Amino acid sequence: MNILIRLFLSFFKIGSFSFGGGYAMIPFIQREIVEKNDWLKISEFMDIIGISQMTPGPVAINSATFVGYKLSGVLGAIMATTGVVITSFVLISIISNTLEKFKESTLIKSALMGMRPVLIALIIKAFVDLAKESYLDLKSIIITTIIGLVLLSKKVHPILVIVIAGIMGLIFYL
Repeated sequence: MNILIRLFLSFFKIGSFSFGGGYAMIPFIQREIVEKNDWLKISEFMDIIGISQMTPGPVAINSATFVGYKLSGVLGAIMATTGVVITSFVLISIISNTLEKFKESTLIKSALMGMRPVLIALIIKAFVDLAKESYLDLKSIIITTIIGLVLLSKKVHPILVIVIAGIMGLIFYL
């Protein structure tokens, strides 16, 4: 099957069957891109997640764009990005007029309350998978600890945190 079609279908599946936004989608993206299709190594996937967090826009869309581009250039980026957003776009287009009616539905509210804990579990799963590949040595643990303490003690903008971590990486690893 053509790589463009495979990219579209893979990201269509990710966009259609994952719930909760970009971070909750990371395990689905990893499974599809790294494990199932073997398009990227885990280290490449982690780099793409890092870049996706630094660039404007949702992590899932940025990831799809970067993976598609890496595998098949601009057309690959377009196909992967279209695949990941099309289901949400269609659903929002269909329900936008009736959203207020559903907003008060106890059935919908109950279903969403049941899904919230799963989102946390998916984010923790993504953390554990990425941590296995990120914590390679004591230096990476020191960077994480310092950044974690900064985040917990002060309201620091995420971009500043990323810049600080990048500078620490240059200092520790050059």
